[in-house]
Amino acid sequence: MIKEIQTANGQVNVSLSGRIYVDVATAMREKLFPYVEKGYKYFSIYLAEVDYIDSSGLGVLVALQKKAVQNGGGVSIYGLHGHVKELFELTRLTRVFDIH
Repeated sequence: MIKEIQTANGQVNVSLSGRIYVDVATAMREKLFPYVEKGYKYFSIYLAEVDYIDSSGLGVLVALQKKAVQNGGGVSIYGLHGHVKELFELTRLTRVFDIH
C-alpha cells in the first residue's frame, strides 16, 4: 500500500508498505504519474516495509523511471531487502534504478 507521499526540494518521496499487487500498482500509477505531469522528475521510492511486489508493481516503477528519465530525472530505490531485493536482482532492475 501507499503509506506516504511527500514533496521536498523538487523531489517526490514515496513510502510503500505491505504487499504490492495489481490493485496497489493501479493506485500507485494514479497517484504518482500526476507528479510527472506537474513537472517533478526526481522520485525516491522507499521499499523497506514492502514484503512482496508483483509484475504490475514493477511495471509501474519501470514506467515511472522511463518518464522521469525522459524529463531529465530518475527514480531512486531505497530499502530493498529479502524477496523484493532478489526480484530486483533477478530481473536486473538493479541496473535500471539508482539503488541505495
